[in-house]
Amino acid sequence: MKLEQNEKQLLFSETAIPDIFFAEHLSQIPGDYLKIYLYLIFLSKYKKDIKINDLSKKLSLPVKAINDGLKFLEDNNFILKNSTGFILIDLQEVTLNNLYKPNLTQSKETIELISKNQSRAKAIEHINNMYFQGIMGPSWYNDIDLWFKKYNFDEQVMISLFTYCYNRSALHKNYVQTVAEAWGSNKIQTYTDLDLYYQKQEKLNKIKKLIAKKLGKHSGLTQYEEAYIEKWVLDFGYDMNIIEIALKRTTYKQNPTFEYINNIISDWHERNLKTPEQVEAFLEQRKKQNKDIKEMKSKVSKANYEQRQYNNLDFLYANNNIEGDN
Repeated sequence: MKLEQNEKQLLFSETAIPDIFFAEHLSQIPGDYLKIYLYLIFLSKYKKDIKINDLSKKLSLPVKAINDGLKFLEDNNFILKNSTGFILIDLQEVTLNNLYKPNLTQSKETIELISKNQSRAKAIEHINNMYFQGIMGPSWYNDIDLWFKKYNFDEQVMISLFTYCYNRSALHKNYVQTVAEAWGSNKIQTYTDLDLYYQKQEKLNKIKKLIAKKLGKHSGLTQYEEAYIEKWVLDFGYDMNIIEIALKRTTYKQNPTFEYINNIISDWHERNLKTPEQVEAFLEQRKKQNKDIKEMKSKVSKANYEQRQYNNLDFLYANNNIEGDN
């Protein structure tokens, strides 16, 4: 049996989307995949079959984009694949389960923590009003509470975390989590820690730009080249005064690579050279050693030559004596 929709019914019908979708998930879905998801919601209301080619034509997207979009939606728990097709996951039910079922033992503890810590509650309220227009999704509260506990951020750092992500138009959980992880790994807990971290990053960025300019890399540095510089600055504690000494030594080599420069700087670090003066003294000492070795080799070579000449004369005289005896 084939069912058909009456045009009038379609004209005046509506497709409902829960508010939790806008509060929690909208920012995480790329544009083309969002088109696919919204159209799937529309089709599911009429229990229509999903055909990849039809979706491609209807949405003006390549077949590959449709397949990639469905995989994204499945991986991120928007749809569930079964033997006959796809099932749209109930986002409201999932959110409710995440909020209450896994955290039954912690809910009382969490409520007590928020009630005791008024400054933390005010920070969360500020984040809600400033960056979510007062309608922050429920799961954000659990995430913020988790970041407070996991990274031991103070309230100013937590607000700064959301400010940083908001200013980069990246206020979605994966990005916020990534930044929080980076700050945590750099042992940022207070606003003073964060300020020092910013100063360090600003210094690092200036050094990266200066190195790129000196090496003529006008198109910018690759991710791997930046990683080398971060090691020199952050791990070794070297500033541009020492790094520039290494850069100048590349003039002796044709087409020097970052690996070549890294070998030089890593050698200095292993020798515990910490200042430009120590590096210059080491290079001067090595230069003198190389000169002494060269002179020694020259003397040895000269001595060997004279010895060969002496041996040749002995051989010559010995032959003459033999002939004379004859």
